Amino acid sequence: MNLKDLYKFTIEGVVIFASVFLSFYLENTRSQNKLESDKNELVYDLTTSLELDLKQIKSLLEILNLSNTLITEIQNDINANHSIYSDNEIMDKLIKISVGSSFFPNDGIFNQLIATGKFELIKNNKLKTKLLKIFNHMKERNYALSEEIDIFNFNYRKLIMVGFRIQFSYNAFEGEFYGSQKIENFNFNDNFYFSDAFFGELSQAKIYIGNYSRILKDIEKEYESTIDLAQVENRNFN
Repeated sequence: MNLKDLYKFTIEGVVIFASVFLSFYLENTRSQNKLESDKNELVYDLTTSLELDLKQIKSLLEILNLSNTLITEIQNDINANHSIYSDNEIMDKLIKISVGSSFFPNDGIFNQLIATGKFELIKNNKLKTKLLKIFNHMKERNYALSEEIDIFNFNYRKLIMVGFRIQFSYNAFEGEFYGSQKIENFNFNDNFYFSDAFFGELSQAKIYIGNYSRILKDIEKEYESTIDLAQVENRNFN
């Protein structure tokens, strides 16, 4: 083989190698861009999901705040020997008290980020830390108290239904979370109304409302800062 042929083969080899290398490079770049694009879409969807959760949290806080006010009004009426509100007004307040309205986070998008490995593509480490805190530690903390409150709420509802012999209708399609109830008939039991057991049950309900409101306020704060970080992540890669 003469020098001219060697030079020719060398050039051809370099061209082939460069073509193959460029092909791999372009494919890898395309693949990375696709992963980045998919991640950005999921982060965008996650932002929407977080905003819906935040709306749910704010609604629950309003319900808990109203329930706390209603309990205070009922206890004030008891202390005033039932001279502030009528029987019907007290029954209406009792049925509106909601201790067991729980927060259920929409964690589907977060789980999808984890399952597909795209969570690690998030550039902002603070955002990743916040998401792990929201959907792990705070989620478990929320569920632990929710389960305890659910048990109390079941017993509380049973207590007032029996104590005042309440008959009500239920519309599952009204109300923001669990439908709506309407009292059809009741027997106002003065002995039960002025009992220490009933007053104590209302006080315990206020304690749970306070505890759960505190947790929800903590979660609300974390959600608001996490949404801000997620929006920045989206802007940086759009």
